[in-house]
Formats: sequence, structure tokens, C-alpha cells
Amino acid sequence: MRPSSVLLPLVLCVCVSIVQSQGQFCNPILAGFYPDPSICRVGEDYYLVNSTFAYYPGLGVFHSRDLVHWEIIGHVLERPEVLNLEGQGVSRGLYAPSIRYEKGTFYVTCTLVDIGGNFVSTAERPEGPWSNPVWFPQVNGIDPSLFFDDDGRAFLLYNSVAPGNKPLYEGHRTIRMREFDATNRILVGEEKILVNGGTDISRKPIWIEGPHMLKKNGWYYLLAAEGGTEDQHSEVVFRSNSISGPYAAFAGNPILTQRTLDPKRAHPVTCAGHADLVETPAGEWWAVFLGCRPYRDGYFNTGRETFLAPVRWNGGWPIINPDLQEVKYHYPAPLPALAPVKRAYGGNFTYRDELNGPSLDPNWMFLRTPRERWYDLGKKKGFLTVRLRPETCSGTGNPTFLAQRQQHLSGSVRTALEFTAKSPNEKAGIAVFQNESHYYFLCESIDHAHPVVQLFRSGDTTRGERETVLLASQGLDSPSAGNRTALKIDACSDMYRFSYRTMGGVWAVLKDSVDATFLSTKVAGGFVGCMYALYATSDGQSSATEAAYDWFEYTGIDDVYR
Repeated sequence: MRPSSVLLPLVLCVCVSIVQSQGQFCNPILAGFYPDPSICRVGEDYYLVNSTFAYYPGLGVFHSRDLVHWEIIGHVLERPEVLNLEGQGVSRGLYAPSIRYEKGTFYVTCTLVDIGGNFVSTAERPEGPWSNPVWFPQVNGIDPSLFFDDDGRAFLLYNSVAPGNKPLYEGHRTIRMREFDATNRILVGEEKILVNGGTDISRKPIWIEGPHMLKKNGWYYLLAAEGGTEDQHSEVVFRSNSISGPYAAFAGNPILTQRTLDPKRAHPVTCAGHADLVETPAGEWWAVFLGCRPYRDGYFNTGRETFLAPVRWNGGWPIINPDLQEVKYHYPAPLPALAPVKRAYGGNFTYRDELNGPSLDPNWMFLRTPRERWYDLGKKKGFLTVRLRPETCSGTGNPTFLAQRQQHLSGSVRTALEFTAKSPNEKAGIAVFQNESHYYFLCESIDHAHPVVQLFRSGDTTRGERETVLLASQGLDSPSAGNRTALKIDACSDMYRFSYRTMGGVWAVLKDSVDATFLSTKVAGGFVGCMYALYATSDGQSSATEAAYDWFEYTGIDDVYR
């Protein structure tokens, strides 16, 4: 008997905000859950990586020729044998990668928390193939980043514990360094503490992290995030005329933050920090960094996103976003715009995925590492076939779950599916998902042998709920073979609307004004953002049912880009 399945078609159609063609670009350049950016340049090409935490494949590599239009070209960790995320919470996994290039080789360093620690992976081409991780068991810390000096030596920098592992206060950390033998991919020599605590330890700075180093005019510049990942986040800089230090903090620190601004300002960008700098061939400098876009009172569902802003050197120090306090949504473009890429990541855009290609679009992500092939693009022409399986997104395994990011505060996502449940535990549909205990699931199932469309909320432990909660249900006409039901989620800043329609019918609202703050980072915690997922489950029981999704379409329409 064949296992259960869900099916989908894909068309890719992109409509980008007109602002991009008027000599300006839109921030964020990577909208949605794209935190902790790191960037490098090779000739006229730019490459960028972000944290992916417990999503698979790990560490997408983006390419651009103009710093604005990006295309994902591969993943550093895209083989199950090199990335086992089983049992990991959504906000564990891969933290704060860094990408560098030296003498024909690309290097990505990262931390796989709770599992292997810190590692480096290498490739001759940025699209891969990438080597198996080489681990650094000597490193007790996170956020590793390589620096290649002009004398041929290389060094690994990272966030680590307080001296002697005896913190003077909560959040007391250090930035440390060890020499890296690039030929043998090993660390050598003594560990050195470059920064203790942060810019001024007497003021008890917290969470100095995300170090990146560059060299300019004989000076070594050490950039790092400080202040934690919430609204006190910032970027600071130190310098020394010796790689080993001592490092002096810039008197004008922080060189980037939004923490002093009015939180009630229009269209705020908050939590700015964790930056990396790059120089263009013309000698101009730009910074990529993370930031957040709250819709009100510090609530945001789109996660920490990648922003771009100019850098000016002043008195021997780099200043991000010079002459301005607020991070802007629009800046003059750093380079002449090239031909648009296949998929937009910033501004207002629409894409439609017919799921009819030979392989999944690389923007689809799995929740943890798939250990079996439960999806199929060839089983039914023009569809993606997936199996219903016992795993659920409330657990820490790999459910039948394929996701793309929520990239706008306002917009919609919709799909259509063919599905006939055989029992009430069988459900297939679309979810908006923040983590294991914070999600909504719009699905088809049966109730008393009658087909229904249902809306579930994950159980809220603060309310004593251990199981998912049924928020709404509506009976459907008994489907005939080939009939499809369309499902839609509208994001409206602080609320979601869940709708459905039978093919040939009109959209009907199943439930409106559903609390979006329940999925915000402020409520759900963690380091990720919301994902829209094609999700199907037999909820702990074996199954032999099939379902079919017909298309997937995303539209983002934030007013600030009009």
C-alpha cells in the first residue's frame, strides 16, 4: 500500500517595488528571517551567509553583483550526513556564520550548538560542493570568524566565556582569538583574549559577540555586536596596530544602534547590530547588519532581517549609517542595478510557485534534517507529492513540513490542495509557524466522517494547554475526484485572517482577527521568524492517505515600499 502524500504546483513570478529602479534600493535587502549576515567580495561578486538554526539545508549562500539584488546559489550544509538536527529546538542549531575568501578558497565558519560546536567548511566555488565540517574542539564559544592577514597568517576570532569562566555580571563575555593553519585546517598556538566584557567593562556591557576583523592603513579593526539581540543591540568597533592587541575602543561607540530612538516613531527599525563590512572595487564601504521591523510595541513576526547601509571612515574609524540616526528603508543604490534576479527578497513583491520543476526551489526549507525522502516532484506531473507521517511540528523531529519565510508585515500566502482524509487525525494544509509551541495551522480533515476545513492554534502552556486548540471549523461539500480546496493566510501586522474556498467558489473567511502577537519574537522567544509551511501530519498514527497541493503563492505589500 502506498504511503500518504500531499501535492503542489509551482510558478515563479516576481514583481518588485518600483523604488529599486529609481536609483534607490529598499531595506531590508533580505526580508524575513535572515539574521546574523556575513559578507565577502571576490572581484565584482559579493557573497553572503546567514544563520539558519534548526532549518535544513543549513547556511544558504547568496550571490550579488550590486549588493541589492541577491540569488541563493547553494547551501554549505546540504547533506544529511553532515548536519543532524534531530532533537534540536527551532532556535538551536546553526548560529552566526562568517564567509571569507582567500587564495582560491571560500571559508565558512559557524557554530552548531548543542551538537558539534565550532567548525570550518571550505569550497573552491561558492555554490559548492562544500567540504565536510572540520571541527574546532578547542574553542569554547560561538560566532567564529576568520581573518587572513597580509603576511600569510590567519586567525579565528570568536565569542567566549569570561576570564577563568568567572563572570563579573550576567552577560559578561569575551572576544578571543587563535591562529588558524589554513593548510591543515587546524588551530595552533595560544588563545588570546582581545576584548574583555566590551567597550567599557566598568559599565557592565553584555554579550559582546559576532566578531569580524579587517585591516586598513596598517590598523586592525575588530567589529562586534554588543547589548544582546533585543532593542539594546548595537555594533561597536575596536582597533590596534598589532593583531594581538591591545585593542582600544572607539570613543564614538556604538557605530550603529537604534536603542536611543523613540520606539513610537513611524516605521521603526530596531535591534540593529551584528554587522559585517565590505569594500566595493571603487573604494566605497558598506555594512550588512541585522535589524527588526516591529508593527507595534516591539512586536515583530518577520524575525531578524538583513539590512544594508553606507559606511564612512572618519578619523580612522568606520561609521555605519553616517549623518543619520534612523536606519532608512531607502538609500541611494551602492552600484548600478543589474538585471533583476529570478526572486525578489526586498520591497513589495509577489511570487507564485507551481512546483513543476525537477527539484525544489532552493528557498524551501525543512524543519530539521529529513532522514527519508517523503516528498516527490515526479509522482504526479505539476505537483509536489508528500507523505502524511506521524511527526508533528510540535515535536523535535522532522515532520512533513516545507517552509518559506514570512517576509512582510502585510501580505498573504495561499495554496490549493487535493486531499481526502481517512480519519480525524489526518490533516493537510498550510501553517504559519514560529516555533514548536507557537503556530497556527489551517487545514483540511474530517469530523464525524464529514470533510471540514479547520484552524488550530498550538497549545499555550501559559494557559495550561498541552494539546493544539481548535479555533474554528467549517464543513465542506464531499469532494469528488480532482476537486481542490484553496487555503489562504492574510498577514495584517498584528493579526492574521484565515480563509478558504472550494474551486470555482469565492473566498470565505474561516476566522478573522487572529492574534499575530502570539507568534511574535516578543511572546514566542527565540531567534527565528515566522515561516509559512506546507504541513501535513497523521498526528502520531501511521497512515496511507495522499493529498495534493496545486500551487503556492506569496504576496507582500508593506506600505513603506509604495
